[in-house]
Formats: sequence, structure tokens, C-alpha cells
Amino acid sequence: MTRLVASLGACLAALAAAGALHAAAAAPSVVPNCLGKPVVMPSEVVLACADAGLGVERIHWLGWGSPVAAGLGSAFANDCSPNCAAGHFHSYRAVLLLSGSERCGNALAYRTATVAIVGQPPSAWMTAADATYPLRCSA
Repeated sequence: MTRLVASLGACLAALAAAGALHAAAAAPSVVPNCLGKPVVMPSEVVLACADAGLGVERIHWLGWGSPVAAGLGSAFANDCSPNCAAGHFHSYRAVLLLSGSERCGNALAYRTATVAIVGQPPSAWMTAADATYPLRCSA
């Protein structure tokens, strides 16, 4: 429970800071999907596009359209045991933060996704570096 409060507190602090910056900079309004196409407020963000083995689904967004958007949802991860093809998927309560920006067609898109697991994270998300993913638009 303490970790949940800390994660939500960090998200709220990021959203407050983003709100202060919102007037100074144009904010993203889309996130690129695995095909690099812009999507507005998706209910699912897949982070391992090659095999869809990592992502967050059933997302409820907070602060969408601000420099930092936070979503509460259910993260999923394939444990790849004994291998990824035969692995099992596990779900975790999570916070998804989108930040940064890049041009995606005519829209400004979020550039980075970070997953914060509530409770003990799986090995795929043990460190902040492990839990941060680039988001790329198609050319």
C-alpha cells in the first residue's frame, strides 16, 4: 500500500509540474502505437512491439494533453519461462507515465513511456531504466 501511495504521489507531482509548464510549451495530444501511428488516449499501450510481451491495458488517463500524462491500468508481462513462446502472462497494477514530445504526422506525440508497478515488479521492470521505453512514430 505504501508503494501505491508513493507511485500515485509521484504521478500527481509530475502532473502538477506539467500543469505549470503547460502554458509555456505545446503539449502532446497523441501516442504512437506499435505501427508508429498516432492514437489519442489509447486504452492499451504495448511496449514490446515485436511479441506484445509487455504493456499496459485498461488505462484510465489523468492529465492527457499535458507535457506528462499519467494512466492507471493493468500492466502485463510475459515471464518467458521456459522461453517467451511458452511463457505465461502476469498482470500487475501499474501507473504509466508518458513524457517528452516528437512530431507524429500533423500531431505532437509523447516520446517516452515509463511503467511504475504497484508492489513487487517483475524482472522486466526492476529498475527505472528497465521500465522506460521509447515511443516512435512512423516516417
